[in-house]
Amino acid sequence: MSRWHSYINSALTILDGYAGEEPFAAYLKKYFATNKKYGSKDRKQIAHLGYCYFRAGHALPDLPVEERILMALFLCSGEPDQLLANLRPEWNEKTLGGVKDKLRFLGLEESLHRFFPWIQELSEGVDAEAFSKSFLVQPDLFIRIRPGCLEKVKAKLDSAQVKYESLPDSCFSFPPGTRLEDWLETNREAVIQDYNSQRVGELLRLILQKEGPAIRTVWDCCAASGGKSMMASDILGNITLTVSDIRESILHNLEKRLAAAGIRHYKRIVADLSQKDPFPASEKFDLVIADVPCSGSGTWSRTPEQLYYFREEKITGYQQLQQRIVSTVLPHVKAGGYFLYITCSVFKKENEEMVNFITANPGYSIVKKEVLTGYDKKADTMFACLLRRKL
Repeated sequence: MSRWHSYINSALTILDGYAGEEPFAAYLKKYFATNKKYGSKDRKQIAHLGYCYFRAGHALPDLPVEERILMALFLCSGEPDQLLANLRPEWNEKTLGGVKDKLRFLGLEESLHRFFPWIQELSEGVDAEAFSKSFLVQPDLFIRIRPGCLEKVKAKLDSAQVKYESLPDSCFSFPPGTRLEDWLETNREAVIQDYNSQRVGELLRLILQKEGPAIRTVWDCCAASGGKSMMASDILGNITLTVSDIRESILHNLEKRLAAAGIRHYKRIVADLSQKDPFPASEKFDLVIADVPCSGSGTWSRTPEQLYYFREEKITGYQQLQQRIVSTVLPHVKAGGYFLYITCSVFKKENEEMVNFITANPGYSIVKKEVLTGYDKKADTMFACLLRRKL
């Protein structure tokens, strides 16, 4: 058996044992730890086949899985591939073509809309075709450079001859898989953060323009690993920060990141905001940031297994969760204060319909809302809406 067939067989075994109940990366790590015969190049190739399968899975016809893997690899390859050269040389000659040309070559002209089967659920302004095509491409890696560190970071990257592209507002992009930890002090000098997650900072700057230093108390209510908390501290300056999330383990990771970033003075709370309000009614904040739990559909090009296993009925479940969290949080925005609602979703039920839910409260008005498209930038797609509570 050739090594190319061996790669396919290994991918078949892995896909047969994987049911989507944990991140595919975690499953692969455990699989390769148990099966130590694979070298690093072997692991990389086999993992790539699995990810290609999930990227193209919904668009592929009902054929043997081996054939579907090869089709997926062909659709995801933007240049000639050694495995295709050995197993499907006639396909390999077509890898430089566009997605529509490849689908036509495979006799799948009608399959473009199947990469993402929930087109009718998309937020306004999302280009359905461009978004669908983006699932065939692994996104780039992005960093946000911390204040005062731009020249230092550039010098380190240039000295190490690391390939990067400089983008506005101290954002750098890198090819996927770049190991920045080898050259940079992450969190202290630069934060690994998607391009559009960084663009949420534009709304923080908008608040700064309107209010100056008046924004002092900030609650990051679904803080996760602390990326928005660090960005708020960097942009808004000397703030009194409160962070909360549902699990202690999440906040433990946040604590380590904030410590590395030099942010030491903040209040932390473990709280399930969908069930209970952790504050008395008198507790108010100048700004509440709610990067709420969501489908994550705007990030599925990074984790295509979630695209593959997603079921449409989950959208309503996420919306209901978001409504409970928002209902808990809104009373803690000061009169004249701001509420920043964020998702990494492309579904209107989690985005525009949630803004309608918020503004059904006559005390809130929209300052700015935007779908932050990433499919044209090898980045995530997000939604952000800044609202203000009336005086």
